[in-house]
Amino acid sequence: MLGLFLLLAGGAAMVRGASGLAEDYGVPPLVVGLTVVAFGTSSPELVVNVLGALKGQSELAFGNITGSNLANLGLVLGSAAIITPMSLQGKIIRRELPLLLLGTTVLLSMTLDPLLRGERSFIDRSDGLIMLLLFGIFIYLTVADFMRQDHDPLVATIDGLNIVSHAEKRTNWLLVFGGVIGLAIGGQLTIVHGSDLAESLGVPPVIVGMLVIAVGTSLPELITSVFAALKGEADLCVGNVIGSNIFNCLFVLPISALVNPLMVPEGGGLDILVSLIFAFFLIPIFIFGRGIMNRQFGILLVIAYLAYMAFRVTAT
Repeated sequence: MLGLFLLLAGGAAMVRGASGLAEDYGVPPLVVGLTVVAFGTSSPELVVNVLGALKGQSELAFGNITGSNLANLGLVLGSAAIITPMSLQGKIIRRELPLLLLGTTVLLSMTLDPLLRGERSFIDRSDGLIMLLLFGIFIYLTVADFMRQDHDPLVATIDGLNIVSHAEKRTNWLLVFGGVIGLAIGGQLTIVHGSDLAESLGVPPVIVGMLVIAVGTSLPELITSVFAALKGEADLCVGNVIGSNIFNCLFVLPISALVNPLMVPEGGGLDILVSLIFAFFLIPIFIFGRGIMNRQFGILLVIAYLAYMAFRVTAT
């Protein structure tokens, strides 16, 4: 209960603080969602993966990332679209989504060791360095895009006057940092107690790994995106999901591989392929759906996610 409360409180604080900072500094909500919010909601994955890598639980660390990315694209984005139709900006389709597709494709190619070299699949330290370089490109593009804006990012314009409320900005920063802490602690508590409950009930380990751990670490994204959707912050919601998946693929997983090489579990390559397909289907929405992800597509995403999870559980 405490973990869920911290997730709810942290998600609400994160959205409120991030939206306030976007207005205070003149930063588009999409940029905030792709960076500050995405990193904050990915912190449970980072904590779980680093601890798992240190303990040699490489399959758990790898499954956490692939399962979380699937949950973000299927469960989180689909649930948010059911609450309110989501608008996909052209910039997401032109830049952030292709980078996610590239990162996921690179990760998929790194799992093909059995086909290419006849060896067991591992994500080693050199693979991690390659993905961190791609992550550096993402950060550079995001920061450079913000710096190219015409207005001064250090001031907020109110009725034509450049006025900055320092107290309000401090409050928004405190909300963001407090939200990050709440999400991290709440996600960790939820994972630990959820795993203990699953094991006490005799649930197979695959269910604990693919559902309890992966969905548990995606709860911050789900709570944050739901709050953003309820507030009408579609840019923040979509940016949070895309940004979180980029952080997972190009930052969290490489950091884990640098700590300890990750063995790719059975079915791991298929999980990455399915998450690639989920991300790819956002492109037809932009082209044929005029950039609007409606409730029907949101329902389809959630059903597809649940169906694949059922397949993975029964096929193991």
